[in-house]
Amino acid sequence: MMRGFEKISTYEHKSISLPGRKTKQSAGYDLAAAEDVVVPPSQIILVPTGLKAYMQPDEYLGIHIRSGLSVKRGLSLINGQGIIDSDYYNNPENEGHIMIALYNHSSSSVHIQKGERIAQGVFYKYLLADNDDANESRSGGFGSTGNE
Repeated sequence: MMRGFEKISTYEHKSISLPGRKTKQSAGYDLAAAEDVVVPPSQIILVPTGLKAYMQPDEYLGIHIRSGLSVKRGLSLINGQGIIDSDYYNNPENEGHIMIALYNHSSSSVHIQKGERIAQGVFYKYLLADNDDANESRSGGFGSTGNE
């Protein structure tokens, strides 16, 4: 297995789809909301996808907002771009559940429907600096790197 997506165990029997690309030249895999969610004005909401991603050790999954959500509905990713590290997969805290952190810039609540495409995931390779000596292992889930 090189890279791809799986459902987390709590969503195995729920009707959610694995991400796919819409065209042959698309870089991103569309990620959809696994539940109906309301994003209140000036608030941050974590939207569950019900998914986890596996990849090679020198790769990460970049999470990007879909342009229609940002331009037409005033939503953005609170952190600009999400980064899903390869060792996030199957972590003991949350199984590697990909959550999309949305911020609502508008003055009205935004309703996200289950199955609505909200973000795109793009797999990237990365480089290491000379003398990199990181050797710790992940022990937690969402936002856990550096909290040990």
